[in-house]
Amino acid sequence: MAAQLQPLAKRNGRRRNTQLSAAINVIPLVDVMLVLLIIFMVTAPMMTVGVPVELPKTQAAQMNDSVEPLVVSVNASGQTYIQETLVPMSAMVDRLKAITNNNPEAKIYVRGDQKIAYGKVMEVMGAIAAAGFQKVSLIAELPQSPTR
Repeated sequence: MAAQLQPLAKRNGRRRNTQLSAAINVIPLVDVMLVLLIIFMVTAPMMTVGVPVELPKTQAAQMNDSVEPLVVSVNASGQTYIQETLVPMSAMVDRLKAITNNNPEAKIYVRGDQKIAYGKVMEVMGAIAAAGFQKVSLIAELPQSPTR
């Protein structure tokens, strides 16, 4: 019986040195991290909804900008937001100047809920224009085409 076990313990006349390796195999870790990165890259743009505003519908042409503009929103209750941050009307102009570094050429889009009074949206646009910003635009939704 000892003769049968001997070839297993010896290899080419030498004894095998079997030591445990404490190194971490990082390949599965890298694979998991790449999958998570792809998931976050795909889902991140879907999560930038912003302030819930029901935009009016219009037939105007769609704008194609490569630079992301600054968005000021007015919700149905008349509250103003810069991007997703609630800002009182009295502090809005100062915040816009700070964010844009006093750049009058910065593009600012105004989103107004369709249920809000037209005067409130114009008040916001007027305050932005009076602060010296030259590129102020309104945002609306394209109407859905009827399905046949």
